[in-house]
Amino acid sequence: MNPAAAAKASVLDLAPVVPVVVIDDPTDALPLARALVAGGLPAIEVTLRTPAALDAIRAIADGVPDAVVGAGTIVSPENVTAAADAGARFLVSPGWTPTLLDAMAASGLPYLPGVSTTSEVVALLERGVTEMKFFPAEAAGGTPYLKSLGGPLPQARFCPTGGISATSAPAYLALPNVGCVGGSWMLPPDAVAAKDWARVESLAREAATLR
Repeated sequence: MNPAAAAKASVLDLAPVVPVVVIDDPTDALPLARALVAGGLPAIEVTLRTPAALDAIRAIADGVPDAVVGAGTIVSPENVTAAADAGARFLVSPGWTPTLLDAMAASGLPYLPGVSTTSEVVALLERGVTEMKFFPAEAAGGTPYLKSLGGPLPQARFCPTGGISATSAPAYLALPNVGCVGGSWMLPPDAVAAKDWARVESLAREAATLR
């Protein structure tokens, strides 16, 4: 989270898991978000990977007051502006550049810039950013890598995302420098296609108890 948002509740502390959501049908946004919130996962990252994403963010922001909806896959200043205009309450990027970081900071929203190397973490700490996305978590070294960062860089906190499952999540959540994890296992494609929101809520409830 950026320094200007330090007084706000951290996204990393809202729940042990942040669902990473890809929405193709904007009519799914409200029932999907309601199911996740009912299951105990209020922070929802809607990725900007589909044409429906901004409409979905807008619908959740307007229609599910208990949700804290954010925008993921932020890769440009234009994404930042569009997400903020749609009502996103936090921003998540898979990586960062100085230009992108400046745009996210200027938005006034909490943001989690993506990192996968020690040098990227140090560079963000120099900028006053202490909360980050670790991506792609499993491919970039997983729990051993994050554990090794905790010694020299204890001030950095992470939301690991990428390849994490219900089975592997507890090992990440046991690390002191991990605030939460991102994942999509509580949104199996067949359940979403069938609009089985009761199953989504049940899986979200299980995820909410992982720590």
